[in-house]
Amino acid sequence: MLGWRRAVSAIAARAARRLSMAKSKFEYVRDFETDDTCLPNCWIVVRLDGRNFHRFSEQHEFKKPNDDRALHLMTKCAQTVMQELEDIAIAYGQSDEYSFVFKKNSRWFKRRASKFMTHVVSQFASSYVFYWKDYFKDQQLLYPPGFDGRIVLYPSNQNLKDYLSWRQADCHINNLYNTVFWMLVQRSGLTPVQAQDRLQGTLAGDKNEILFSEFNINYNNEPLMYRKGTVLIWQKINEVTTKKIKLPKETEEKEVEVTRTRTKVVPLHCDIIGDQFWEEYPEILAEDS
Repeated sequence: MLGWRRAVSAIAARAARRLSMAKSKFEYVRDFETDDTCLPNCWIVVRLDGRNFHRFSEQHEFKKPNDDRALHLMTKCAQTVMQELEDIAIAYGQSDEYSFVFKKNSRWFKRRASKFMTHVVSQFASSYVFYWKDYFKDQQLLYPPGFDGRIVLYPSNQNLKDYLSWRQADCHINNLYNTVFWMLVQRSGLTPVQAQDRLQGTLAGDKNEILFSEFNINYNNEPLMYRKGTVLIWQKINEVTTKKIKLPKETEEKEVEVTRTRTKVVPLHCDIIGDQFWEEYPEILAEDS
C-alpha cells in the first residue's frame, strides 16, 4: 500500500512540474485583458453596418434606390450567422445593416462581448464574400467589403421591442427619402444636389405627394421588403421528400413521400412596431425559448 501511495505522489509531482513548466514568465500580460462579460438577464444585441458601403455600392453598380440582389445577399448572410449561432432569437435587417438579438439567458462565449461581436461580424463578412456570386452573377466582386459592429444590452422586453421598432422606423424614413430622391434623379433628370435641395425641409406627406403627383407612385404599394426591412425568426417547417424503400415481400423498391419537421431561419417582411407580431410569435421573448 505504501508503494502505491508513493507512486501516486510521484505522478502528481511530475504533473505539477509539467504544469509549472507550461507557464512562462510572460503570462502576466494576461492581467491586462479587460473583463467584458455582458450583464446577466439582458438581451444582447449585436448590430453590424457596412463600412463605406456608399462607395462599395457605387463601384459594384447597385441598382437605386433598392437592389434586390444586395438585400437578398444580406439576408442570406444573416441566416448563415443564425444557423451557426443558434442562441440568436431574432434578427432584423435593412439596407447595409443587421441586428442580431441573443437570448437573455445565453451562456455562449461565457457572455463575453468581444466574442459575440467578432463571431457575428466575421461570420457575416466571410459569408458575404462566399455567397456573392450566387446573387451578383454578372458582377465581379472588386474588393472585399468591411463591416463594423457594436453591442448594446437591453434589460427588458419593452426595451428590446423599442430598439427593433427604432430600426424599422429608420428603415421607413430612409427608404421613403431614397425612393423620392432617385425618382427625381432618374426620371426628372435632376442632379443629386438639385434633388437634395428639392427635398430639404419636406415632411413624409410632402414626399408621398411628390411620388404620387409626379411619378404616379403610391408609396404604400412599394414592396414590403423595402418599406419594412427583413425580420428573421426560427420556424418549424415541414419538408416533404421522396425516398425509395423496399417493402416486405416486395421485389422492387417503391418511392414514398416522407415528411420531416425541421427548424429553419425564415425571413418575414412585416410590421414589428405594433403588438400583432409579438402576439403571433410569443416564443421569441419567452425566457425558456
